[in-house]
Amino acid sequence: MTKTTIIGRKAEISRLKAIISSDKAEFIAIYGRRRVGKTFLVRNCCANLGLFFEIVGLKDGAMRYQLENFAQALAATFFDNLEIKPPNRWQIAFERLTQELEKVSKNKKIILFFDELPWLAKKRSGFMQSLDYIWNKHWSKNPQIKLIVCGSAASWMIDNLINAKGGLYNRVTNIMLLKPFTLQETAYYLRQKGINYPTRQLIETYMVLGGIPHYLNQVQKSKSSAQNINSICFKEDGVLFLEFDRIFASLFNCHEQNREIVLEISKHQYGISRDELLKRVKMRSGGSFNKRIAELKSSGFIQVFVPYGQNSKNQFFKVTDEYTLFYLRWIEPIKDRVDLLVKNYWHTKINTPEWYSWAGYTFENICYKHFSDIMHVLELDNIACEIGVCRFVANKSSDNGAQIDLLIDRSDGIIMVGEIKFTKEPFMIDKEYAIKLKNKLEIFMRNFKTRKKIQLLLITSCGLKANMWSDDLVDVSVNFEDII
Repeated sequence: MTKTTIIGRKAEISRLKAIISSDKAEFIAIYGRRRVGKTFLVRNCCANLGLFFEIVGLKDGAMRYQLENFAQALAATFFDNLEIKPPNRWQIAFERLTQELEKVSKNKKIILFFDELPWLAKKRSGFMQSLDYIWNKHWSKNPQIKLIVCGSAASWMIDNLINAKGGLYNRVTNIMLLKPFTLQETAYYLRQKGINYPTRQLIETYMVLGGIPHYLNQVQKSKSSAQNINSICFKEDGVLFLEFDRIFASLFNCHEQNREIVLEISKHQYGISRDELLKRVKMRSGGSFNKRIAELKSSGFIQVFVPYGQNSKNQFFKVTDEYTLFYLRWIEPIKDRVDLLVKNYWHTKINTPEWYSWAGYTFENICYKHFSDIMHVLELDNIACEIGVCRFVANKSSDNGAQIDLLIDRSDGIIMVGEIKFTKEPFMIDKEYAIKLKNKLEIFMRNFKTRKKIQLLLITSCGLKANMWSDDLVDVSVNFEDII
């Protein structure tokens, strides 16, 4: 197999190589959002470390076709691609594979890669039972064998393998959650492709594509961020024009219900409570709803959180996947109206009030995901902190409501009330905005009668322009350019 250079993923590569070089049998489960690069990582990191056997599950593929693929993989690895008769059961398939593995030199590592395991292990296929048997009976006793299984259906991987209660219980020796690139990793990835975007264009690209390598690979060096977004998202043949429905259909059995839930959550910028969400999607609290939420959470589409100061049972939900937010806000409304797609459609939307509203909200999500980096810039790495958000809705006793973007409740006697601003230029606080900030601080202190010192933290995309208002109000500011 031809090896391709992997950009980034240094920690994951180092960990995988260490596992492969171990002196015992290993069972590695890798999961993560679709398109995040699981298959690419395993193939290009492990294929040249020993004998490499790979089989890929077929979406909705009948057992017969899965076993035919297995036979082809067996022939390619051991029989110089000579045609062999497919087995009719997984137990026979694994026994045949085991026979060939026993012939491999004792000095050689054996990497068995089962990709898209949830598609292989369909109900009544006998796959998991056969895998359980062969692992416990043979493979776990052979220190040469390193079994790697991958799956994009993260909740399936967690329920049926990582937290399995049957024969494979506690058999997985290593678990790896492959996450999207951070903003820093995205900048590095693009630089390796010769794309050196300034901070603003980098953030705008991340707002749409997130840190998904497959999406970032579509970015062209010759185009600005806006031009790339237009080509990738707003052309009928653009990779991301109809990607959303493909992802959901491939990941979830109940994809229409999951789609409805995500669509409803996306309408609520500050999150929606569990009770309100149940009411709006017309579902009952219980197993089915919990399963849908678990699937969406483990696959990286939503975040479950409890607002600051509220009971732990008071769950709220937010959509946090960048492409999902972008698709539902900008592509979904016009996907059936291709006549609206003028040559530079995205350019007509940039800098509109709707664009600024979306950009501000999405930048907040990016800040939440990079909170550890913000803590590092604030030199709070070694201070215990409780993190949260809160929203105060105006009521009869008060004319004012307030949304606090970020709260950092520090163990050293300080609470930082954070304000997050996405702008093209260094942000400047004027008199009107200063009044809003004072109002937020007053509302917070009125609702949370704390003895801790209150500090105002300002997080900006392009820095803060100092003036009398900023000098008076802002205790600490973080420029996102310092994080990248």
